Amino acid sequence: MSGAGDPHGDPGTLTDGDLAGLVHALADAVVIADTEGTITVWNDAAERLFGWSADEAVGRPLDLIIPERQRDRHWDGYRRVMATGRTEYGGRLLEVPALHRDGRRLSLAFTVTLLARPGSSTPWAIAAVLRDDTERWLERRQLREQIAQLEAR
Repeated sequence: MSGAGDPHGDPGTLTDGDLAGLVHALADAVVIADTEGTITVWNDAAERLFGWSADEAVGRPLDLIIPERQRDRHWDGYRRVMATGRTEYGGRLLEVPALHRDGRRLSLAFTVTLLARPGSSTPWAIAAVLRDDTERWLERRQLREQIAQLEAR
């Protein structure tokens, strides 16, 4: 059995088209932004998660989904990562607030990966794989409140 798109029958080889199809079909949102924080990739799951179509999101800054209160901190870190090519968050699951198109606040769980050309340590973009963790976040908050009430007794 040959790999998808591989004319030579190597099952481990995927074409660029195969990989692009994978990114767009993933159940998790994939958002890629360039060094300036401009969205360059917005998959189908990102459309469902945030309420913006790819046509509306691509070419716009990440502020589209970042709550105003978190923007200064976000951009300070973003510029530092792009300048240094290093992030302390690579490989870690992060949790942050985000905004839906309709103004609802979301809680996201996500990972980030810096994208650099072969032989270069300077990133040309950053990719995030995100999912809605709002329900779980609300449950944890409720549990913390219940624990605080019990401890206050």
